[in-house]
Amino acid sequence: MSHIRVRIAAAAVLLAPLAACSSGSGTSAADGKAGASAAAEDRPATVTVSPKGKAVRAGVPVTVTATGGTLASVTVTDAEGRGLTGKLSKDKASWTSLRKAVPGASYKVTAVTATQAGTRKTATSTFTTASADKVNKVDWRPGAATTAGIAQPVSLVFDHPVTDKAAVEKQLKITTSVSTEGSWGWMEDYSGRDRIDWRPKEYWKPGTKVTLRAELNGTDSGDGGWFVRDYATTFTIGASQVVKVDLDRKRLTLERDGKAVRTIPVSGGTPGGDKRSWRGTTVLMAKEGTINMNSETVGLADAYDKMVDFSMRLTWSGMYAHAAPWNDRWMGKANRSSGCIGMSDANAAWFYAQVRPGDPFEITGKDTKGVPAPGNGFGAWNVPWAEWQTLSALR
Repeated sequence: MSHIRVRIAAAAVLLAPLAACSSGSGTSAADGKAGASAAAEDRPATVTVSPKGKAVRAGVPVTVTATGGTLASVTVTDAEGRGLTGKLSKDKASWTSLRKAVPGASYKVTAVTATQAGTRKTATSTFTTASADKVNKVDWRPGAATTAGIAQPVSLVFDHPVTDKAAVEKQLKITTSVSTEGSWGWMEDYSGRDRIDWRPKEYWKPGTKVTLRAELNGTDSGDGGWFVRDYATTFTIGASQVVKVDLDRKRLTLERDGKAVRTIPVSGGTPGGDKRSWRGTTVLMAKEGTINMNSETVGLADAYDKMVDFSMRLTWSGMYAHAAPWNDRWMGKANRSSGCIGMSDANAAWFYAQVRPGDPFEITGKDTKGVPAPGNGFGAWNVPWAEWQTLSALR
């Protein structure tokens, strides 16, 4: 039977030209090619997903590519149903997630493709990422839903070293309700840990709403390990308040909206040694109330050990503004403290009620020990703006 089929096929080929000359109902060679092309277009597109497999390295975006068609939709979800959003290329041939795959997660990828002939197909695949062998965490300031002074930076301190600073900084987003020029700057925190602060070029405008989104989940910090969560905080800038401390004249003036509210006598750090005060711009870090101050914790041997009221921290190294009734006779007359800005109980109580964290203290004086480093409290304001910008890993 097979031999008969061959002879019939050959005869059909020989007769085809005669049929074409005598009738319009036959199939031309061009029509044959068009049919083959149409058949090819009817084939569903193929889909390639990366990464793929089990225990793959995290920290990379998910990519989906279509061959022989376009992507109509792509969905990527983890085991908890949380999705990774993404973006299609202009030709709709590829899709890339906007966030990276995070450590220790399982993902399901669903892609719907379409061809020019209208053929649609749904393809699914799964992959898992390896768990993080080391996790990095962040401590940040200020806290959420707070009102801060006009010099308050956004500050992040990391548990472990950040060797890939550019990768981390790329994931940090600052948005403001009022157009504000600012920049990130890396430094060593007073604790010795890596730290990055965002400060505006000039003091914040009162009323500005500031939001930090640290989209770090799935980011590799380098030797310090992986981040496995995001962080966010939103705060508002309060009234314009500047504290001006003149150590030469031994007085402190609180200015609000550019006008002096009150000037009070103070006594600063004792000249000529380690008890001198810092100068430059410090920022009120916290109002700590009544605390124990021990000179041994700041390298001044046994100079003092006492409970101190209305304590307002200015640096990590131990400089405060506070009540110092034991120095009442020196207020406004001589600098006789161990480095802090002391004032009477009554003045300290009033002043403590007026200021808020984030208010700048602009301190001047001839006999001081210099300006605090950026990581000693919020000392970024002592760095010239052009120099501060160079501290970004993305410059």
